Amino acid sequence: MPQRDYQIFEIPDFTLQRGLTLPVAEVAYQTYGQLNADKSNVILYPTSYGAQHFDTEWLIGAGRVLDPTDWFIVIPNMFGNGLSSSPSTLPAPFGPDRPPLFTHWDNVHAQERLLREVFGVERIALAYGWSMGAQQSLHWGAIFPDRVDRICAICGTARTAPHNKLFLEGVRATLTGDPHWTGTHFSAHPVRGLRAMGRIYAGWAMSQTFYREELWRQAGYSSREDFILRAWEANFLRRDPHDLLASIETWLASDISDNPIHGGDLDRALGAITARTIMMPSATDLYFTPEDCRLHAAGMPNAEYRVMASDWGHRAGNPAQNPADEAILRKAVADLLYG
Repeated sequence: MPQRDYQIFEIPDFTLQRGLTLPVAEVAYQTYGQLNADKSNVILYPTSYGAQHFDTEWLIGAGRVLDPTDWFIVIPNMFGNGLSSSPSTLPAPFGPDRPPLFTHWDNVHAQERLLREVFGVERIALAYGWSMGAQQSLHWGAIFPDRVDRICAICGTARTAPHNKLFLEGVRATLTGDPHWTGTHFSAHPVRGLRAMGRIYAGWAMSQTFYREELWRQAGYSSREDFILRAWEANFLRRDPHDLLASIETWLASDISDNPIHGGDLDRALGAITARTIMMPSATDLYFTPEDCRLHAAGMPNAEYRVMASDWGHRAGNPAQNPADEAILRKAVADLLYG
């Protein structure tokens, strides 16, 4: 068996926001760089939908978006992503047919304990995240406003918008439309549903211009179909479908105000984010639209609204195959850390 490239932080008797208690909650995490003596160089980089830490660590490196030369970068895997506690890993009475609802309240509180109990870190220099990672970063700002100095929220909002929820409901309906869906779980790997999910996801994740101008060629694909099959269907086929469903529920529930601190008052929650923040949507994002991001940025006392002029849609925020957009992200992080 190959040696795993991550650590596990265990939390006994971890009570989730919706009331269930996990006898042992597991947070899988990986670190990059060295923690300095005064523990002031921490960057938290939560994972996004359907991703595990090794899917998004490409932007960590000397001269990349997050540079471990000077910064200690921690990637905590989100609950439900298959490495941290997830439907595919939880023992009875939980499991694929009875998964708990994980919220970002749960994710952020587990991350806070990880940083404090493992590394002795009480404050983070930057919370950086894309998509669902941006949601978690904004939750950090609203829940622990005195514990985070800066936030870089890429292609993400403080509350999941109604139109975004409709997209997610459509993806969920597509996946559970597979003939192996029993009503509570999948009796076998739902290849048909996962392929359909990948195709729908690809249509929403990239912009109209991306397909019209055949920008997939820049990423090394020979045709639109080649791009869909190898970049999208293949990505979802390698995941556990129950984990994908659980993460959809987390995304649907995302709301920085839905907690005892803010009592559902979004304006109050936005106003609590005192960290210097860049809210940076992609101009062509169909999930987290520029207007949704602008409205949320306007409610934060120290937020800058900065739009990425990109034709790569939502994937502008994770431009592993697009150096121009990577340069935009690198500048945003540099502006926050050194500006």
